[in-house]
Amino acid sequence: MKIAIAGTRGIPNNYGGFEQCAEYLSVILSSRGHEVTVYNTHYHPYSESYFRGVKVKHVWNPELTVGTAGNFIYDYLCMRDAVRDKADILLVLGYTTASVFFPFMRFGKCKLITNMDGLEWKRDKWSETVKRLALWFEKLGANNSDFLVSDNEKIRDYLLEKYGKDSTFIPYGCEPFQNPEPNTLERYGVSQDGYSILIARMEAENNVDMILDGYIHSKCPDPLLVVGNMVTKYASDLIEKYGHDKRVRFMGGIYNQNDLNNLRYFAKYYFHGHSVGGTNPSLLEAMASSVYIVAHGNEFNKAVLGDDGSFFLNRDEVTRFVDNFKKDQKVPAAIASNLEKVKSKYNWKLIADAYEKLFHTALQQSQSAIQNKK
Repeated sequence: MKIAIAGTRGIPNNYGGFEQCAEYLSVILSSRGHEVTVYNTHYHPYSESYFRGVKVKHVWNPELTVGTAGNFIYDYLCMRDAVRDKADILLVLGYTTASVFFPFMRFGKCKLITNMDGLEWKRDKWSETVKRLALWFEKLGANNSDFLVSDNEKIRDYLLEKYGKDSTFIPYGCEPFQNPEPNTLERYGVSQDGYSILIARMEAENNVDMILDGYIHSKCPDPLLVVGNMVTKYASDLIEKYGHDKRVRFMGGIYNQNDLNNLRYFAKYYFHGHSVGGTNPSLLEAMASSVYIVAHGNEFNKAVLGDDGSFFLNRDEVTRFVDNFKKDQKVPAAIASNLEKVKSKYNWKLIADAYEKLFHTALQQSQSAIQNKK
């Protein structure tokens, strides 16, 4: 098949979850003999034309000069190129800045498949106007794609209930962390099981304030490492409100993946406050790092963790968890179960299998439709 992947800033991954998905998926599919193209922004640091067998096309994106609006232009140019290049499959990862063009583009024989991501219109950082716009983009994506992909079973339920559109459940993937290095902890001034950790974008929907509020009201003397870029207004408010407590250590962004894996692995437990929806890559990374997970108790996180973790919905529940936490037998059992899920369910090879099967189904339906017309 001739496959084009759009909707990301490109490969190799230097940005986030969709870029990681594009990298792993494209490389695996290319190794199986498919002709795969991934679109990169013109400012992506990787400037070569091929990456591990995957064709890389660099497309102009004015995001750095005009802001988010530039992504609309970039997505349109990528999709237009895929259609002109006669791709069999166009996989768009995320709908936010692409779906506005779906009703007007002539995709021809190119089958449009959209990974619908989470509930973007619920993000607290956006105004009501932007939220309504994001909900409209979601509707356009759901109603104008040939096939939909949902990365969480609850997102699949949501799309079916709200739009009457079924989707194929294909989660993100993750690699198990298997080489812990205790010496890493020395650089961060912590010791094994002597701290907890939170890794997130500093945004309100990730409930960082709820976690910190609950933690400082606990009796636990151990430090809580808060990892994430501290440049937002929300982050500044967090520092002002909680920076006085010596237990709360704002670490800023840590971009060394091996260090992050080690910090998770040796922590007493890991806080995951994400609530907007979908399967968050950072939750999978925590599962893969063999750390006990304390997550916001929304249906999306529960769909991933099941009974293998603890949940909170408010400050007091965080405090109770921290004050009553004991590393009893259920903790190693939950850790082992989550690691097994990473190996058996959130495995990149299996995920590539699922996408490949969906692509074949899309092409078979297209060919059947052409035969019926004849």
